[in-house]
Parts: sequence; structure tokens; C-alpha cells
Amino acid sequence: MSKSPSLWQRIKTSMVLLVMIAGLLVFVVGGAYVLSLDRTVRERFEGNRWAIPAKVYARPLVLQSDAALSQALVIEELKSLHYRRITDAPNPGSYDVRNNILFVHTRGFRFASGAEAPQLVRLRFEGQRLVELASTQPRKDGQVRLEPMVIGGIYPSHNEDRILMQLKEAPPYLIESLMATEDQRFYKHMGISLRGILRAAFVNTTSGAVVQGGSTLTQQLVKNFFLTDERSLKRKLNEAVMALLLEWHYDKSDILEAYLNEVNLGQQGNLSVNGFGLASQFYFGQPIGELSLPQVALLVGMVKGPSFYNPRRQPERALARRNVVLDSLYREGVISLPARDAAMKAELGVLANPQVVGNRYPDFLDLVRRQLREIYQAQDLTDQGLQIFTTLDPRVQKAAEDALTSAVTRLRQQGRSELQGAVLAADVQSGDLLGLVGGATVFTGYNRAIDARRQVGSLLKPAIYLAAVSSGRYTLGSPIDDAPVEVVSDSGKTWRPQNYDNQSHGVVTLKDALAYSYNQAAVRLGMSVGLPMVIASLRQLGVTTDLTPYPSLLLGAADMRPMDVLQLYQTMLSMGTYAPILSIREVVSADGQVLKDFRQERRQVIDPADGYQLHWAMQQVMNEGTGRSANARLPSQVLAGKTGTTNDMRDSWFAGAAGNHLAVVWLGRDDNKPIGLSGGAGALPIWTDMMVRIQPPVVRPRQPTAITWDWVDSSSGKLSKEDCSNVIYVPLSAKNRPAEMTSCAVGGLPGLFDSFIDGVRGLFGR
Repeated sequence: MSKSPSLWQRIKTSMVLLVMIAGLLVFVVGGAYVLSLDRTVRERFEGNRWAIPAKVYARPLVLQSDAALSQALVIEELKSLHYRRITDAPNPGSYDVRNNILFVHTRGFRFASGAEAPQLVRLRFEGQRLVELASTQPRKDGQVRLEPMVIGGIYPSHNEDRILMQLKEAPPYLIESLMATEDQRFYKHMGISLRGILRAAFVNTTSGAVVQGGSTLTQQLVKNFFLTDERSLKRKLNEAVMALLLEWHYDKSDILEAYLNEVNLGQQGNLSVNGFGLASQFYFGQPIGELSLPQVALLVGMVKGPSFYNPRRQPERALARRNVVLDSLYREGVISLPARDAAMKAELGVLANPQVVGNRYPDFLDLVRRQLREIYQAQDLTDQGLQIFTTLDPRVQKAAEDALTSAVTRLRQQGRSELQGAVLAADVQSGDLLGLVGGATVFTGYNRAIDARRQVGSLLKPAIYLAAVSSGRYTLGSPIDDAPVEVVSDSGKTWRPQNYDNQSHGVVTLKDALAYSYNQAAVRLGMSVGLPMVIASLRQLGVTTDLTPYPSLLLGAADMRPMDVLQLYQTMLSMGTYAPILSIREVVSADGQVLKDFRQERRQVIDPADGYQLHWAMQQVMNEGTGRSANARLPSQVLAGKTGTTNDMRDSWFAGAAGNHLAVVWLGRDDNKPIGLSGGAGALPIWTDMMVRIQPPVVRPRQPTAITWDWVDSSSGKLSKEDCSNVIYVPLSAKNRPAEMTSCAVGGLPGLFDSFIDGVRGLFGR
């Protein structure tokens, strides 16, 4: 008879079974957990690793022989792109100056039209012109383009930014510095380093504080890429397991490249600076490949704590940490003692103000974002790495900002505390928007340049004169009476407009009526050609705003945005060639494919001869009329424009061009209360100051073949001769060239008596 097992044996058997079951459960659950982590690692690491924000670029500066470019302007652009002056310009991102010769070693760039390699360029200047260009990489069109400036981005919700770099793009000493200071056994361990953990534990225990970490570069990448900064045993265990899995699946080079692009190296506001590529731009304004040994050492030193070793806030602390990295390189035999000592003597050399993170020109970028959101989903703009090439000219933008800020600050000090303003600038021929300022203070989201609708006053008057000359009934030398005028509406209400100076000026020419902005003459002329024709002219010129066919429209009783005014004057001052105002040129995908080209065809919308006459008339506004104060500061320029002032001086406007640079300036208050400034006293000085800062090339309007010049009698509008009295020399076209001649012109009685005889004949209908 067998003996039954004892109680103790049964207990031991049960315990073994329980342990085996528990072990099996641990193995199954642990295995499932590891598989879950493995899936997370592989899915994230093999997909789109980062959400790359859309980058917004300014226009590139184009260099070409016989271009209106001064040496000083090109050097200014190079400095803004952080090119360094080095003898003979040996490397990309450098330049050298020898009298009137400028050597530039470009960085190269992938434009929408294709990639351009770095090249050494020799530029020779004479005065304000680039007269000779030679390049090591000549293009068929003879042009060289500098890389465009990054002016902002459209960021993902987690507010991270980075410029992706490949391992092969790493500058000398970057990898060696990381190995020497962060993980000397990177190429030997499998993701975690027991030696490092034990060493850190010993140092921390003996020092009584946490002074050293045991994490490898792989663990640091896992923590930043997959996990949070939570301090817990679970997070540390996950970090170790995921580091092992990452090393199991991927090459060291893949891990190292991901680390270079992921590591956090700074913060500006709510935007995080991630990766060495962006950090290089953020701290030095240079591409990663151009960094020197001390610059590399500084960035590597910041890995330990970008806030603690922030070189802008803690320069002494950052300098000491940089020198620790340099000393580590020396002790590892990577650099020599003289190289270490020379690098330690170098200044930190960081930019005073960050040049990458954030948006430099929020007003302009607000317009860009609005236009993009009409076409693209928000996610496409924040994580697909799109490149947005715009028309913005940083030099023009800065001139607009400085001119407006300076004037408004001065005027506020004089008691106009609530004064606001807007400035827009464009290329008058292409319609490219070169600058936009939506307010005189820090941008808050209300963009007056594209949101504010205000009465425009006399800015609409040129359309009256265009309608007059295009009708064939008038020339710019025709007489018009600036006497008091009454207009009776259909309801029987009488309107009696008055001039700005409350005076009447008698019979004047159309040229003078526009130049001096006489209201009575403008209304009389507008009613003569007819409101429908004036409105038709405005529509031809590109005005889409609602226009009520009331006589008050002739004096600007229409609400328009500064952007609408810019479009109107672009068409007028290009002599009738409508070019839609353009702020975005192309949108390019991360792999270089052009997704959308925003450029549109220009259209001739009015007779060029009519447009030329109107342009000449607006030149007279600047030569002798309400805009003449600008001539003293811009004596060599061809200026054309118009002032605008609304009722009770609520709005002060000026719109005009110097050569091919067109700008619109508005001053007013957001509550629409009077500001006590006319267009000539408020907006015009800002426009003038802006143009003085820009110093645009002198461009003279091209005269159409249909234009002839002749003398016109200002009292009758007939053709006359130079030696006759009361004559004005004006441009004419075939359709408005007078058919009759004065007696003086055909050999009759000259002078005032001739005019008297013409007047008598008029009384008798002859």
C-alpha cells in the first residue's frame, strides 16, 4: 500500500507550480509588454519621425550684370544672411571686399526652379550699379541668387521646430565631441551601459548629490523621442528596454542621425529648438556645416542642460562648459593642445537676438497664412515640411516698419495718443508685395493693412481724370472751372462740396486741378463725364469694393482697405497693366516638387496712352502740387502719387511710386475719430521717409508710341504754340488731340486778345 504524500510535500509541489505559473505569466505578460514597446519603437522610428513645420522664405536677392545694385546694398544683404568676411572668401557663407570688387562664396540653395550649388562670384560695381559678374557656376541667364532668408514658419501644435540634417552634413568635431562628453562607448554598447550606470551610481553616492547620469546617447534619444521627463522607475525601465530594442533593429548611424535631429538645445517663448541643424541657425545664424570648433563645442556642451548653459543668459557658465568639451576632445586625442587653447580663447559669438525661431514679420506672415489656409489643410502646413516662397523684400519691410514707427511715435508724443497706421509696398510692374505693416504697435492679430476699411478721400480722384482723357473730350491742358458747384440728388437734397482751403480758384487746367486736389473742379469734371464712366474706370483699374453711384463718390466716399488701394494704384501707376498683388510665389514640397505656382498673367486693362497721361498728371502732384514736399528729399527720383484726406481729417492717406517701388500709407484711429492730419501732413512724410531709406533705382516711365507732346491753350483747350500765352505742354493721344487751333497758333492775333476773341465767339455760339 503506497504511502500518501505528506502535507509538506504537497505544499512544496503547490509552491513550485505557483512559481512556474507566475513565471509563465511574467514571461507572457512581460513578453507582450516588450512586443508592445517594440511595435511602438518600430512604427515611430520608421514612419515620419518628425512633424516639420512649413518654412516661409523672403525673396532671394538676384545678382545680374548691369543691375541697379550698389555694393553697400549687397553687403547689407550678406550680413543679414550672416555671411562672414574672410580673405578670398574660401568657403560657402563668406565674402571679401577689395575696393569696388566684391567676392561672394554662396551657400547654394534648392529653389523652386531647382537646386543651385555653392559658387564663388566676383562682382564689380560702379556707383549704384553692378556692372560685371563672373561665377564659377555660370547660368545661362547670367544670374546668381543668394539663398532667401527664413522669415517664419507655421508650427505644429507641440511647438517644436527643427532643420533636418544628415549625418554626412555634420561639421568636423561634432560627432567626436558628443562621444567624448556624452557617451564614449557609443559604438561598443547595445543601448545601455552597465559600466556607465555603475560609475554614475558611485559618483552620485560619494558626492551626496546627482552630479552624473548613466544614460547613453541611445537612452537620451529614447527619452526625448518616445517618453516624457517623468522621474519614475517605470519610465527608466521603459527607457532601457526601448534602447535595447532600438539598437537591435537599427544601425548606429541611424540612431546617431536621429539623435542629432531630436536633442533639445533651447527654447524661445513657447517654441522648442530641436536638433543641431536648427540650433546652429538659432545661435549663430549659420548652416550647421559652417560651424567652427568652438561653436560646435558650445552646442555639444548645451546638451547637458540647454537652459542651464544658455549662452545668452548665462555666458560665463556656457563658456566654462564649452571649454570642458574642448578639454575632453584634447584628452581623447582628437585635437592638439594648441588647437584646444586657441579654441578656448574664442568668444562665444552667439547672435544677440535669435534669427530662426518665431516669425520676424508677423503682419506679412498673417496675410501669407490666410492665403494658404484657403488652399491647404492645417496639418499640411504644420508637419509636411513645405517651403513657402514669398515676395517679401526684408529691406523694404524694415524701411516701412521704421518709417511708420518713427512717425507715429513722434506724433503720439505731440498728443495723438491713439494714432495708428498701415503701410504696404509693392513692385509697381509685377505686383509683388514687398512689405506690409498692419499697425504701429506690436502685432495683436488685427491687421489694418488687410482688415481696416476706411474712406479714401481724394485717392479716387485720378480715376475721374482718367475717364476724362479716355473719353477723348479732354486733355490735361483743358480748362475746368473750380467755382462753387451744387449737385441736386433725386430726392431734392443739395450737395455743395468745398475745397480743402475753402477757396475757389477760377478756371484751371485738368493738370492743376488734380495736382492741387481741387474738390469743386473734380466734382464738376466728374459730373461732366458721368458717374457711370468714372465707376467703369475704377472697375477697370481693379476696384472690387462696393461703389454707390452718388456724386460724393467723386471725392472718395467709398470704404476701401489699404490693400485695395495698393491694387488700384498698381494698375494706375503701371500705365494700365493690371498685375494682381502677390505675396506668395510658390509652394514646394519637402522633396522639391512645386505644388502650386501663384503667379498670374498681367493684363493691359486701359489704353497705355491714357495710362501715360494719367501717370504724368500724378507726377505733377509731386512736382508742384500737394505731394511736392517729397521732392526735396528725393530730388533725382521720378515720383508719382496722390494725397488723400477724408472729412474732419479722420484719415490721412498717400499712395504713390518712386520708380518701380509703390507704397500706400494710411494714418487714422481705430475708433474713427479725427486725427487732425491731412494726407500731405501725415501719410506723405512717412512715405517719403520710407523711400529715402530704400533709395529705389531711378526708373522713368516708357512713353507709348501713340503719345505726342504739344502745346495746348489752357483757356480754350485748343492746340497752340510755345510762344503763345496761356499755354501748357502736355502729352496727348490721337483720340484726345484737339482738332482746333488758336488764332495765335495759325498766325492770328496773339496773347490775351486772342483768348478774348475766342471767348466772344463762344458767347455767340461760333
